[in-house]
Amino acid sequence: MASLISSPFQIPSSTVDQLSSISQKRYFLHSFLPKKSSPTNSNSALKFKCAAIGNGLFTQTTPEVRRIVPENNKGLPTVKVVYVVLEAQYQSSLTAAVQTLNQNGKFASFEVVGYLVEELRDENTYKTFCKDLEDANIFIGSLIFVEELALKVKAAVEKERNRLDAVLVFPSMPEVMRLNKLGSFSMSQLGQSKSPFFQLFKKKNKSSAGFADSMLKLVRTLPKVLKYLPSDKAQDARMYILSLQFWLGGSPDNLVNFLKMISGSYVPALKGTKIEYSDPVLYLDTGIWHPLAPCMYDDVKEYLNWYGTRRDANEKLKSPTAPIIGLVLQRSHIVTGDESHYVAVIMELEARGAKVIPIFAGGLDFSGPVEKYFIDPVTKRPFVNSVVSLTGFALVGGPARQDHPRAVEALRKLDVPYIVALPLVFQTTEEWLNSTLGLHPIQVALQVALPELDGGMEPIVFAGRDPRTGKSHALHKRVEQLCTRAIKWAELKKKSKTEKKLAITVFSFPPDKGNVGTAAYLNVFASIYSVLKDLQKDGYNVEGLPETGEALIEDIIHDKEAQFNSPNLNIAYKMNVREYQKLTPYATALEENWGKPPGNLNSDGENLLVYGKQYGNVFIGVQPTFGYEGDPMRLLFSKSASPHHGFAAYYSFVEKIFQADAVLHFGTHGSLEFMPGKQVGMSDVCYPDSLIGNIPNVYYYAANNPSEATIAKRRSYANTISYLTPPAEYAGLYKGLKQLSELISSYQSLKDTGRGSQIVSSIISTARQCNLDKDVDLPEEGEEISATERDLVVGKVYSKIMEIESRLLPCGLHVIGEPPSAMEAVATLVNIAALDRPEDGISSLPSILAQTVGRDMEDVYRGSDKGILRDVELLRQITEASRGAITAFVERTTNKKGQVVDVADKLSAILGFGINEPWAQYLSTTKFYRADREKLRVLFQFVGECLKLVVADNELGSLKQALEGKYVEPGPGGDPIRNPKVLPTGKNIHALDPQAIPTTAAMQSAKVVVDRLLERQKADNGGKYPETVALVLWGTDNIKTYGESLAQVLWMIGVQPVADTFGRVNRVESVSLEELGRPRIDVVVNCSGVFRDLFINQMNLLDRAVKMVAELDEPEDQNYVRKHALEQAKELGIDVREAATRVFSNASGSYSSNVNLAVENSSWNDEKQLQDMYLSRKSFAFDCDAPGAGMTEKRKVFEMALSTADATFQNLDSSEISLTDVSHYFDSDPTNLVQNLRTDGKKPNAYIADTTTANAQVRTLSETVRLDARTKLLNPKWYEGMLSSGYEGVREIEKRLTNTVGWSATSGQVDNWVYEEANTTFIEDQEMLNRLMSTNPNSFRKLVQTFLEANGRGYWETSEENIERLRQLYSEVEDKIEGIDR
Repeated sequence: MASLISSPFQIPSSTVDQLSSISQKRYFLHSFLPKKSSPTNSNSALKFKCAAIGNGLFTQTTPEVRRIVPENNKGLPTVKVVYVVLEAQYQSSLTAAVQTLNQNGKFASFEVVGYLVEELRDENTYKTFCKDLEDANIFIGSLIFVEELALKVKAAVEKERNRLDAVLVFPSMPEVMRLNKLGSFSMSQLGQSKSPFFQLFKKKNKSSAGFADSMLKLVRTLPKVLKYLPSDKAQDARMYILSLQFWLGGSPDNLVNFLKMISGSYVPALKGTKIEYSDPVLYLDTGIWHPLAPCMYDDVKEYLNWYGTRRDANEKLKSPTAPIIGLVLQRSHIVTGDESHYVAVIMELEARGAKVIPIFAGGLDFSGPVEKYFIDPVTKRPFVNSVVSLTGFALVGGPARQDHPRAVEALRKLDVPYIVALPLVFQTTEEWLNSTLGLHPIQVALQVALPELDGGMEPIVFAGRDPRTGKSHALHKRVEQLCTRAIKWAELKKKSKTEKKLAITVFSFPPDKGNVGTAAYLNVFASIYSVLKDLQKDGYNVEGLPETGEALIEDIIHDKEAQFNSPNLNIAYKMNVREYQKLTPYATALEENWGKPPGNLNSDGENLLVYGKQYGNVFIGVQPTFGYEGDPMRLLFSKSASPHHGFAAYYSFVEKIFQADAVLHFGTHGSLEFMPGKQVGMSDVCYPDSLIGNIPNVYYYAANNPSEATIAKRRSYANTISYLTPPAEYAGLYKGLKQLSELISSYQSLKDTGRGSQIVSSIISTARQCNLDKDVDLPEEGEEISATERDLVVGKVYSKIMEIESRLLPCGLHVIGEPPSAMEAVATLVNIAALDRPEDGISSLPSILAQTVGRDMEDVYRGSDKGILRDVELLRQITEASRGAITAFVERTTNKKGQVVDVADKLSAILGFGINEPWAQYLSTTKFYRADREKLRVLFQFVGECLKLVVADNELGSLKQALEGKYVEPGPGGDPIRNPKVLPTGKNIHALDPQAIPTTAAMQSAKVVVDRLLERQKADNGGKYPETVALVLWGTDNIKTYGESLAQVLWMIGVQPVADTFGRVNRVESVSLEELGRPRIDVVVNCSGVFRDLFINQMNLLDRAVKMVAELDEPEDQNYVRKHALEQAKELGIDVREAATRVFSNASGSYSSNVNLAVENSSWNDEKQLQDMYLSRKSFAFDCDAPGAGMTEKRKVFEMALSTADATFQNLDSSEISLTDVSHYFDSDPTNLVQNLRTDGKKPNAYIADTTTANAQVRTLSETVRLDARTKLLNPKWYEGMLSSGYEGVREIEKRLTNTVGWSATSGQVDNWVYEEANTTFIEDQEMLNRLMSTNPNSFRKLVQTFLEANGRGYWETSEENIERLRQLYSEVEDKIEGIDR
């Protein structure tokens, strides 16, 4: 292919811009390469070469395709124009304008060269650009919004600015706007003066879209006013505004006159030559445009009248029931004549029987036109059934500053599904097809992440770009996909509920009959039952729905004991091979990984089997799994396998046989969106795109997992609807821990009597029985200790059990449509109130209470961590008072049934009277009675708002809106405690603007954690700093904390992020060693696959930062990055920059190290095998010097970097997810692996930072595993909460034990007593054993198997009787399962 691209093409100059849209209609995805066109006149033909994949960047095109040198200038003066633009649509228009001027050359010859802003990343291109400026007369720039490139443009143009005859910059970053100069008109004062232009850039500007609107108004009116002002300055300003009008008018004629005007007025060689030019031809700023219409329309009624009288329309189009699709277009593409991709979408939709209303706007705010043309002004109902934006930009504000609330308001009024499709901007079609990453990272940030904040869905790439003309062309396969999906969404609005067919898809992972219906924090079958009851009431056909949720489980899996791989799981459909191949066009592509169909997964040897059950128009199906989780050899492959035949057959059945109108994926999360393909912006050979086909996808997703939800949105086109995680409760104390707390309170009252030392010895021996001796240094029994030492021992034990008691746990599982009661919300509210929120002027409750007794809360936390008895006691009193005050407040706002009554009324009633405030009444009985009234009032007003949100319920409501083809309001995902805006649930989850992190606040928090980590490591490591820390970056954590862990990496190596005018972070600078006060620590960063997909820009930033630090001229004992990079460069014979590769992840389109799959399915032989999986899957590096190359394997550098690690490190950032709740954490843990790679064989220290509460902690991994076991697995409050969910609860208990074995396997940091106690709790207690066995025998069998495996692999030493008992149990439960089967 490369040789094909680099052959020179001849283009006749006259036809460059006449590649009409018709000739481009025939392009389809893989055959768009231009054919050689025969030169009509070889003299005027332009010769150029398209670069082959050479510079490793995303944008491979070169400015030479935009260079025009006049053949023969007839002795006329030459005017040289250099332009830089964001998108290529001006290229053909400008080229045509210059050719016209040169053909009719009467007064000058024009030489012109243009650059796409992205091309300036390439050093050689940038040098050419600077050289071109040296003899240029005129510079033009437009839409330059990427900071690092804006600074390059500024540096180059600034050098030449005084010499240039004219500098024209249209809307761009202020730094570039300041370069403007036309005669006496200049913008260099921009920002200091009251210039109307700068007002548009002010950060405070509430309506960012006002930016474009006010600009356009200015453009309309100013020239007329300025015409009559005598001064030169006014005339020059008028010329600038006219230039902007010509530019926005974009057509070749407008640009001809623009060049005439500027060169005639400002180029010295042409002074005195009278050059006639006409005024700009003005087009409508906003309106409706159709390629076949006689004109643009400003009135939707007129347009619809014309539409109704069209002679070319087919019968379907004339039908009154035809769906109507609204399209949003960019005006610049229409006026510059670069609109063939728009034409293709309009024609495709009409060919499929849909009417279209294509609207455009000249500015960057589409919210006005959307309301004006899509909504009937009289009835206020929408004219359209769904809307597709073909601009790729956010609805309001384009690439500059967005105004999401305004966009959401406009879309809410419209209330139809909103799809944002993408034309390629920075890549040619070829570059995009060849890229494993897919879309260019800057385009992902501007045109995927930002529209998601408006509630936009389905980022489908529908248009490519021609490398020669810069024109867009339709990608026909993609246009078909986009149009069928848009029509499917529109039909949901039109179809009646009784006709609508819904396919509910549940997951089963790991594949086992006890696991059908797995989803994070969700009671899946109870939820499905509650959803179906509601839909039935609403008029959907759910014929034959059983009476209870339990009966529903029985139905789907026949009985819970149905064996997964046997026909006992209910078979909904048998698909023979011929039918499968006919319905699944990509079936042959799967054979490379899985052989010929039907294969042995989801098949009976002859047919492919679809498991599930149909009720009326609702099908509940079980999604097949990846298929390779049980095969250790496949788990070692660095790239993931394609879906298997059974997986493909499932989706072919849902789409083509059952003919679903929508599919509802139930809970977090399935495997469809993690199948191989491009990361973002998929082509028609990417598996997620092929599998989902054209079915609208609605997906219930946990509100606290925005990162994986975003993958589901981008790769499976899901409309993600958030559900709440279960209400949090305090872990509390039980058994020996409870006894300890009683002993401690008696010590406090009796410590000065003779009984003090006696009580202390009881405390010490009880603490030993509770295995607290691993966490606290306890004196030997019978050792004499002084009174102060006694206080310290008691203080430390007390601090430890307080930590256990106040840990938050999600109790039980959530059921869709059942919000927590007010009292269940208390613990969540206490934690919401425990955080200072300076940006909202809210002080935390603990800090208000601490101030009352003259203390600073941070000091109390520190003292308590050290075990100072008085501080531990004060912290307990503050915690109790906080809980009491909030409980008093909640009680006052609820009725007898515990439901929240209208909080607003109650609040105003409460806030009106000082003394009756329930929190004040409560505190008056404690030592904090003098707490600051005003601060408390502000805080409780906020808590009241949060209470309303916690108990609101819109999860069912939003699902019904989505199924009725309405707009689901977007909202952030994340931790409700840090960010209450996540509530109420039932929103279309989005992540955040990836360029906005890390924020300043995140950087502050990161410094605290890094300093504590290094302190801790020094204490554990003989006072030495770690030279290297190996750590993990997670997608969700960085969304929840706005980039804290990302900031931690930057702070370890000693660099600071630098934000631009718009608050976006695309640059870093190093902090001096003096300011840092310690050496720069080397890092090995393992990014999760999800982080890689969402934050590729940040990976680029990190890689640049590490490489910059490696090149600093500093002593090696003060810069470990440099020290190691020099050693590795020498050993591997590469340069220092390449040796300083430290940012790793999976290959594009692959996720996880597969260690989790191996552990969950017991499909591994030894730890070495797990370590090989980690190395083969995680050794793909990102290189900031060649970002376009995507992830490239650099295993040697990865191993060498890991071998220097003294510590491994991960973050826990929210109370619902801890180390043993999910398998991701141990899946990414390299502790044992590093030990094997180190030359001295020393095990690195493993640390976990816990920022789940206001008191951030750095603990060792083994401390964290112990805390986790005590608060969850071994805690009656937690396991009873789980068991109350029945079938699913047993599985949750088994999962925690399996994940604990995972930690033993990757780190060896699990104490023996954890397994021993678990065995006592679940196996030795006969009553418990019977409950587990009867509730979910399959998961119980896995639990017994896991105990045996832990013992067999040497992680748990126990008595022979215990093991014998477990073996016996295993065969009993086998018999029970088999017996039921017989």
